[in-house]
Amino acid sequence: MRKTIYLFIFPLILLMGCGKSQNDKDDAILKKYISDKGLTAVAEPNGLYYVETQTGTGGSPTVTSTVWVNYTGYFTNGTIFDQSVSGSPARLTLSNTIPGWQEGIPLMKKGGKAKLLIPSLLGYGAYGSGSIPGNTCLIFDVELVNYQ
Repeated sequence: MRKTIYLFIFPLILLMGCGKSQNDKDDAILKKYISDKGLTAVAEPNGLYYVETQTGTGGSPTVTSTVWVNYTGYFTNGTIFDQSVSGSPARLTLSNTIPGWQEGIPLMKKGGKAKLLIPSLLGYGAYGSGSIPGNTCLIFDVELVNYQ
């Protein structure tokens, strides 16, 4: 009986471990997006991709900074799910944002613009939020207007 259980469970465990992790799936999605759009992106160690589109000046915010940003958030298919009000930058405490922003915004300088390509685990994870489904990669075009 014991051998039968091991013979059944061991192959099942192996099969479960053979699938791609969510990190691997997200990375493949983001790499395809980068390739399809002809972007030159910097890969950060935890899966964030960063594309500087306009270099700012001065210093950079930290994760504890308050930032004023113009932004548009969309899925890899181009569907917009959120954006700041035109002409009125959003004021956010960076520590209260998703991990992808907490890592990506401090890479920017005041007045700079960047595209943040965020894997789901640095976004809203497996459960999603509102209109954002779980395990969804996010793209943000961000302008860092100011910070303190």
